[in-house]
Amino acid sequence: MPPRYHVTSVLNRASIFRYGLDYRRMGAARGIAESYGPEQKGCFLAAGEWERDWFVRMNNTGGAVDVWEVHGINDDDLIESPEGHYFFPGVIAAAKLRLVQRDLPPSRNL
Repeated sequence: MPPRYHVTSVLNRASIFRYGLDYRRMGAARGIAESYGPEQKGCFLAAGEWERDWFVRMNNTGGAVDVWEVHGINDDDLIESPEGHYFFPGVIAAAKLRLVQRDLPPSRNL
């Protein structure tokens, strides 16, 4: 199964290293789509490099973002949001994550 990606504010880095991707801990920074709380009860995951880069460009967190590579998630475990993006309905353990890009500056090139 290919890896997926999660894009989030650098302000969440310490929490992710400690707790993994846990939507209940959102609050250190706005979400990628500028939300102040979880849009779904889960963590959005990009399917490949194009979608990952799209989320990086969408960045509305107010600062730089990190990209986390996510392993061990089956496509069947994902739910499609009303906006057409897929999320994992739960917490993803830190052991399934690898920080692959860090401190990417905001971009307005959508």
